[in-house]
Amino acid sequence: MTALPGETPGTAGTDTPEGDEPAEATDAGAPARTEAPDAADAGATDSGASAAGTGEAVEASADEATGSAGPTEDTGDTAGAAADGEGEGDAAAPALSEAQAELAAQRELRERIAQRKAAKEGPVAAGTKLSGTAADLLAAVRAVESGAKAGTEFFDSHLGTPTPRRAAPAPAATPRRPDPAAAPVERPAASPEAVDAVRAVLTEGGAPEALARPATGTLGEQAAELLRADPWQLLAVPGVRPEQADGFARALLGAGCGPDDGRRTAALVGWVLERAALQGHTALDAEAVRAALAERAVPDPDEAVRHAVEEGVALVFQEGSEAGFEGEGDAEAGDPAEEGAPEGEEAEAPEPVQVLLGLDRYALAEESLADGLARLLNACEKGADWAEAAAAAPSPSAAELIRTAATAGLVVHSGGEAARAEPAALIAAARGLGLRALGAAHSEDGRRRLAEAVGAPEAAVTLAGLLSGTEGPGRDEDGALALDLLVVLDAPQLDVEGAAVLVEALADGARLVLSGDPGVLGSAGAGRVFADVLAARACPQVVSRTPDPGPIGELVSGIGIGELNQVAAPGKEVVIVPVRDAGEAVHRTVQLVADSVPRAFSIPAADTQVITVGHGGAAGTRALNEALKQRLNPGPGRFGGFDPGDRVVHVPAPGRTVPGVVRSADAEGLHLDCDGTPVVVPQDRVEAVVRHGWALSAHQAAGMRWPAAVVVLPGDAAAGLSRPWVYTAFGRGERHLSVVHGVDQALPHAVAQVPAPERTTRLRPLLEALPTPDAAS
Repeated sequence: MTALPGETPGTAGTDTPEGDEPAEATDAGAPARTEAPDAADAGATDSGASAAGTGEAVEASADEATGSAGPTEDTGDTAGAAADGEGEGDAAAPALSEAQAELAAQRELRERIAQRKAAKEGPVAAGTKLSGTAADLLAAVRAVESGAKAGTEFFDSHLGTPTPRRAAPAPAATPRRPDPAAAPVERPAASPEAVDAVRAVLTEGGAPEALARPATGTLGEQAAELLRADPWQLLAVPGVRPEQADGFARALLGAGCGPDDGRRTAALVGWVLERAALQGHTALDAEAVRAALAERAVPDPDEAVRHAVEEGVALVFQEGSEAGFEGEGDAEAGDPAEEGAPEGEEAEAPEPVQVLLGLDRYALAEESLADGLARLLNACEKGADWAEAAAAAPSPSAAELIRTAATAGLVVHSGGEAARAEPAALIAAARGLGLRALGAAHSEDGRRRLAEAVGAPEAAVTLAGLLSGTEGPGRDEDGALALDLLVVLDAPQLDVEGAAVLVEALADGARLVLSGDPGVLGSAGAGRVFADVLAARACPQVVSRTPDPGPIGELVSGIGIGELNQVAAPGKEVVIVPVRDAGEAVHRTVQLVADSVPRAFSIPAADTQVITVGHGGAAGTRALNEALKQRLNPGPGRFGGFDPGDRVVHVPAPGRTVPGVVRSADAEGLHLDCDGTPVVVPQDRVEAVVRHGWALSAHQAAGMRWPAAVVVLPGDAAAGLSRPWVYTAFGRGERHLSVVHGVDQALPHAVAQVPAPERTTRLRPLLEALPTPDAAS
């Protein structure tokens, strides 16, 4: 084991293993299953899993998931495909045209499909298998393609238009800014009548009634009719497995359904792609999808994929036609005689072409994002004189960032925690020049730290607050954010859909700086925006030369390059606590949080965050939170398992984790204090979106820091470790880091040899296909 110096602060006491308590979930590192997190944990699926596809995506209880098709737990096999996708596929793919050309290819495909269907009796409109948001997006795409509507009608903030949104900054105008609600309340997902109708259908089909509300929320008010016509639509509900949907369909349809039913195969293709999105993929190799379908007893995977494309469930990319589904092997084989090669000479085999399948929502987001980034890059206004501001910068890296932002509309900045001072200096410099400059962080904690660094509370917001209109300057007369410069910190946490919405909200001529640490875990949602923009080299990049200070900074910097080094910690900034098993890990964790750290460092328990690999297992977040609650705030849990004073996390949307404290509960719901903002969660949503928060996963903790962090590594978590996971978890403590260490050599092995799993996305090739801007313009 690689030893790090230090010792347990305080008295160790007597260790009492707790191995007899029942395990709530399978081991977080079990490679045989990859599970979708429950609704409140959905934003916490760690992409920093092992090469086998494990990690914090493997969080939910296998016993829970296999026992019922509950609404909040899922144990799908994740398309054996998702983890086995062939990465980006950039090397094998031919050069792509611009995004418009690709959309044109899609239109051609749809026209051919429509022609074939017109010849059939009772034609079926493509996309009838879609519902909810996916159906709305498809309808929007088709309306724009047909010319029936302008693209701007489908967005709160307008898309880029041929003419600039504004010719120059207009500081005299007062932007529109909605007043934030004092205590936002989540609205019920569906009407009682719709839920009752779905409940009746589920009962008829032998499915759990508990699925009624999530099914209505996913499929909409017409969910009952949809399920009767196509029972496999139940697969769209989080937590439902194919075998459960098959049983539901047999109960409703009787002998009229089989494994080759087109409704079943289309739903399975959508399920495979949705499962892949939970792993961060925005698209999958067609071969991987076919393999996943074969595992689900689909007799003809090729026909199933073709049918899904025809029905609008999936889009095909890079081939632009149905040729990707027929005769691929023949095309790749290449007969020299047929190719006209001279006798005695071997003809070069053509490069294999990777065919990708993706969902409409991610295709639209990636193409919109690529176009939006190109628009910002090419429309930068360069009137201000930044030379004096750069000369006054607090560090050489900050000066370089200021000079770069002065000449480019899109800039990528990378660095560690200490490097956050550089975008803060850029914001301050821009504001000093009279520009409307703002910084957006992933969390309230990040916003607070940025505001302190800039020296202006109004100069920092959370990204969610900025986009919702509850924070920031509001919108201008054209609906764009009233900004000249936006700096996004924690940019690796941007998923592709969120990034697309953000970029479309920026006016022509505005500057965008994406700043973040490339070593941390990626976004909880699909995509790898920050990594793709870096890899595409489509804009100027600034790499900070500011090192993170202190023993924790030295340790984390070494982890970032694959080295778990010994560091000198004279003030016990880094402490290793060896444990033998998960029960001892829980015991020592509670002891550290409640006694040792407060006594040795005067850091109260409320300022110490526990971080572990997954939610399940004998030392996962659930088990740790239960033990910590019993020690720090014991109570009967009279408000849906919660008591006043409980430390919690609220997950209003996947990828957003908001720490808070329970204040009270009444008929309105559970009242939380989330970083000073009152939030009311309706009773029927508490179980889905609120969890105890003394212990978090590393992905939930990304973008936040605490005075002290206790990282728990029980032996059964070894398979879930990776370099990005360790880098993220170990970097959450500002003054102190305790590592409850039970994985032996698995820790240095993960740091040295287990990188983040690849995500298959299309953003990088889309950006690389864009024309290079004239640097002199």
